[in-house]
Amino acid sequence: MAKKRILACLMATLVAGSLFVGCGGASGSDSKGGKEITIWTKVKDGEMKTIEEQAKAWGEKTGNTVKVVNDEGGFQDYLQAANSSKGPDIYIGMPHDNLASFYEAGLLEEIPDGKFDKSKYSSESVWNATSFEGKNYAIPLAQETVALFYNKDKVKEAPKTMEELIEIAKKDGDGFQIDLGNFYITGGIVQTLGGYIFGGEQGALKADDIGLANDGSIKGYQFLADLVKKHKLMPEDITGDIASTNFKEGKSTFYISGPWDVEQFEQAKLNFGVAPVPTIDGKDYKSFLGVQTAFVSAKSENKDLAFDFLSELIDNKSEELFKVGNRIPVLNDVLASDAIKENKYLQGFVDQSKVAVPMPNILEMQAVWNATSQITRVYKGEDAKKVAEDIVSAVKKGIETQQ
Repeated sequence: MAKKRILACLMATLVAGSLFVGCGGASGSDSKGGKEITIWTKVKDGEMKTIEEQAKAWGEKTGNTVKVVNDEGGFQDYLQAANSSKGPDIYIGMPHDNLASFYEAGLLEEIPDGKFDKSKYSSESVWNATSFEGKNYAIPLAQETVALFYNKDKVKEAPKTMEELIEIAKKDGDGFQIDLGNFYITGGIVQTLGGYIFGGEQGALKADDIGLANDGSIKGYQFLADLVKKHKLMPEDITGDIASTNFKEGKSTFYISGPWDVEQFEQAKLNFGVAPVPTIDGKDYKSFLGVQTAFVSAKSENKDLAFDFLSELIDNKSEELFKVGNRIPVLNDVLASDAIKENKYLQGFVDQSKVAVPMPNILEMQAVWNATSQITRVYKGEDAKKVAEDIVSAVKKGIETQQ
């Protein structure tokens, strides 16, 4: 019932959006004796240029034309445009956890069997992230996760276990700092210690099976509180900005974050390294995995051409897209390239991605981001079990509001 009511709301938006006026079109109009396909992108400038280069080459090869448009609107704008004649044939740069809205609205075209060789990809996880009910509806282009940043002037190498990290950090005073209020960061600790968000498997998640109050989750919340109360490594109200600034200024030894922080630390001329997040209780750290994707619109009249273009883009431009986008590649041959080996920070993220868990790609995940802000209550001394129960209640209420 929940799914049907969510879909009904989406379709109401789409009907209203049929009057949407935007760039491009999935009309399949002839251009210079061939077809014209339109691509919307939400990528960096360098990536956009690379896509345009491939579009020109593919067009010359096939006799078709490609229109590449930078999507400056929000994802809801795409929801409106996609159901009209103004929508694109292809969208490039969609985070996998935003796909659910489009899937529920029937706007994603299923990936044809055999069109993309999954054995060439780094893991099953990157494809699982794009699946719904056992079928794939988007193509993985890049992946993203967090890793451990460490100050090389303070430690020669990264610790392998969280227990070792904590001992080193305690000797350094404020040696380990993270964004304690951000579940994208702290969720890795919860999942590593046995907590989970939704039951089932990616592509067939069960929103009525919420694991955020099981024994593992409670243990995870208490572990986070111990970083504040027991080990006294950071204040209970620490923010991401404070944690990153303290690491950048050399005040802390360890910091967990993503590749987006590399540039600012380089500019600060900090002597740092990046490594997989240490194990906890002997278990690999289950950070969240995000996947950047491309998909073909179910409304496109040029689906075969669209998939053909994406196939050639991936075959010809994946390494170049990595170089200009500085994202973690998903193809094995790019991961084995000299470009990766020469990047002294990327390998830590690559290694961490191998044990990362895809963020749930269902609509109900939005309720989780809101509810898990309550974890901070445990840092203030509240009972972890009671807070866990309240989090699950909040998730359920949040899901109800979506119905």
